[in-house]
Amino acid sequence: MTASSMLDTPPTAGSASLDPFRVSRWRRALAMSRQKIVEAASDRILRRLGLAIGIAGVIVAIVELPDIADQAKFISGPWSILVVGVALGWFPVLAVVSITMGPKVIRMVAGAAAVSYLAALATMPFIYAVPPTDTSSVWMYRVLALGVLAAVLAWRASLAVTYLLVATATGALANRYVMSDPTAWSLVGDFARAAGLCALFLWCCIYALAAAARVDRESVIASRRAAAVAGAAARDRERARFAALIHDAVLSTLLDASRAGAESPVLRHQAERTLEQLDECRGANTEPDRLDAQSAIGFLRSAVYEVNPGIRFTARRWAGLDDLRLPVHAAGTIAAALAEAARNSLRHATVPGRAVQRTVTVTISAGGIRVVFRDDGAGFDLDRVSADRLGVSVSILGRMRQLAGGAGFVESQPGEGTTVTLVWGGDG
Repeated sequence: MTASSMLDTPPTAGSASLDPFRVSRWRRALAMSRQKIVEAASDRILRRLGLAIGIAGVIVAIVELPDIADQAKFISGPWSILVVGVALGWFPVLAVVSITMGPKVIRMVAGAAAVSYLAALATMPFIYAVPPTDTSSVWMYRVLALGVLAAVLAWRASLAVTYLLVATATGALANRYVMSDPTAWSLVGDFARAAGLCALFLWCCIYALAAAARVDRESVIASRRAAAVAGAAARDRERARFAALIHDAVLSTLLDASRAGAESPVLRHQAERTLEQLDECRGANTEPDRLDAQSAIGFLRSAVYEVNPGIRFTARRWAGLDDLRLPVHAAGTIAAALAEAARNSLRHATVPGRAVQRTVTVTISAGGIRVVFRDDGAGFDLDRVSADRLGVSVSILGRMRQLAGGAGFVESQPGEGTTVTLVWGGDG
């Protein structure tokens, strides 16, 4: 443990000049980068569906390649290769843009894939020189769901349903026109079969996209509610902080002025400090820095000595366990509560006929801090203290309750002095 004599040096000018409102730029940049990677649920679902459908198009081209080659024998000229390129060429592109691009580009590519597929399907009755003899359907009819899925990504549900009906009717007509001996019942059967299968895929995609949009709406509503609650809590904290400042500084200055007179140098210093605290209240809230063990000790020592330099201040640090990272706003809260405890002791703990001993002990270990203020003065009965007394309930205990990771305790008995313990062990 480090000897306290090495730490109990008088405060220097630099120890009291810590700026609790200096911005930590790298943390703000990190927060902005995190915001950029946050993506809405509907966009994530769109991206994943686009990737799945794009990969499905590539797999279909590979699986259907033998049938495509067999049916190419009945097609005149290079039409077979052209139709395959028009019908399936956009799906690899859709897979790539779903990984690298935004929702707008994904929808545009999906729309192009749906339109191209329908255009290629409509040309099927015109490119076959003779009907195929070794198959019951053209290959594009069997993969009609690809075009429907692309339409779901590209357009709203009503247009996707319309696309399903048009594409299914076109596929059934093309299939019956190309095949030999078409009948009305076979046409109806082809339409019903393709429409039923495609409707199943269509419903799954529409439901997934609608559920994601609903999640986004609920998230926005929840964020607004949380912002409203946080705003109300912030206003309550500011109201309590201002009430504590009025009690700790303004009322104390006025009370001492009524007792000490206007020419007291101590009163003049206290009034200047009060004005500085009021100016700090108008400062903007920025992200705080953190204090190490030595800086935190100097910060608290300065707060105590501002109230009364005669208070004995000691500090203890446990070697290897003193890696304190105390936020400046937390240090300010602890210092304000400690200063109020010291002022209360000076104001109320006086015992006629003897000097009251007052000590502050700061202990730092395991990333936390413990501050104990003791006096052997008059003491008081805690049960008889009103809950609305600002000095104890707001300025000391209230402050520590509002501090994440903080807590405060007051022990006292009439004639046995008072002990105030303030602890902080992390961000909560």
